[in-house]
Amino acid sequence: MDSLDRVLDAMGALGATRFYWKPLAPNDNSKNQIYLGGDFAVLNSLPAETPYPAESGTHRTPIFKAPVWLEWLDVNGQSNRAPGTQFILYPQYPEIRLSGFLRGANRAPSDVLTSRTAGRVLVLGVVPSSRIIAFAAFSDSPIAAELRASAETQSEGILRVLARSNDDAPQNRRERLLAALCRIHRLGWIDAWRLGADGSKAACNAPHCIGVTLESELGITANSLAEPDFEGWEVKAYSVTSFQRIKSGRLTLLTPEPTGGVYRHDGVERFVERYGYADKRGRPDRRNFGGIHRVGTRTTSTGLRTFLDGYDIESKKLTKTDGALQLLDDRDNVAAEWSFASLLQHWSRKHARAAYVPALTDNQLERRRYRYGPSVMLAVGTDYLLFLAAVAAGDLFLDPGVKVTTTDGHSKPKKRNQFRAAFRSLAGLYREFVEEAVCA
Repeated sequence: MDSLDRVLDAMGALGATRFYWKPLAPNDNSKNQIYLGGDFAVLNSLPAETPYPAESGTHRTPIFKAPVWLEWLDVNGQSNRAPGTQFILYPQYPEIRLSGFLRGANRAPSDVLTSRTAGRVLVLGVVPSSRIIAFAAFSDSPIAAELRASAETQSEGILRVLARSNDDAPQNRRERLLAALCRIHRLGWIDAWRLGADGSKAACNAPHCIGVTLESELGITANSLAEPDFEGWEVKAYSVTSFQRIKSGRLTLLTPEPTGGVYRHDGVERFVERYGYADKRGRPDRRNFGGIHRVGTRTTSTGLRTFLDGYDIESKKLTKTDGALQLLDDRDNVAAEWSFASLLQHWSRKHARAAYVPALTDNQLERRRYRYGPSVMLAVGTDYLLFLAAVAAGDLFLDPGVKVTTTDGHSKPKKRNQFRAAFRSLAGLYREFVEEAVCA
């Protein structure tokens, strides 16, 4: 491993498709852990398992831990797993660190990572949705010299992006995204359709087909991995009434299922029976649970109030990591809740870069059809604390569409727990939020 190309080639042979590097400070070592940023943005770039609440130190400080599948690349191009690797998230600072990366690892670069020598480097290759391949080198290595001499590249949080070629450069991937969206815009009206995992095409006739059709045109199947959709970007379509007014309306950002409360422990049918309401169109075989649920308010249709347990709205910090977003009834029973750990996992999966694509909708014919806009909103850089702050402010709210239908005495639930936001609130979730024409 005497050159950066050889390191990246070996990582690519092991399945890595995205690459980063980080200069290591003296305190970046196995004793003090490796610092990965003053927020949780790195979770948008590096895969980890579901975080869980824990405590740290004699003062029992609340933290999150997230197991990480990390393998060290050796000089022969083979990889060896470090089974004790984990992210530790300190919400009180906030910051995130990599820990346990030498524990139980064979042929790990212990000499590099127990040192406090300045100028060491860490190279990371990401295998989609699953694991990280890592390589570390001293400051006097050819690889460290190459990285120091390389031109400044785009960063994702504290990590510096490594492009294998000009095609992989973030700006070129952005241009390819815009070119693909330009092609789709020029198609005009498109009948709603779905791309199957086997390449088959099928009609789509549901409200969410606005996004499914766009993804299908981009070659994205419904069974894709939990990775950004296209060229490293999460692509989200939303409905507008005019392409002259694309900064309007509401968008669904994520749809996680509750992790606790009556909903989880007694089942959806019992939950809807207890907190839902008769169908407003008079259909006798259907019972619904819906309505906007914002933190600090009580929703009349369901009788539930929305509460953030373990978050200080004034300081915008977590006070406990085992807290949750809760729906409470008038007796303070938990009807449903979403743990902070589960929301952290959902928000961190795909949102490092997002493209919001406006679309016109035509439902007048037998089949839905859509026309996608000549410009889009590109959003870059977010982290979980921005997400929680938006929830606390009521800018990001729960707008469920849960129902239970009964046929011949048999009930059938349909689950859709949507977290939505008004378009005007999106800018607060990202560090960069700009409009861009798709056709130059």
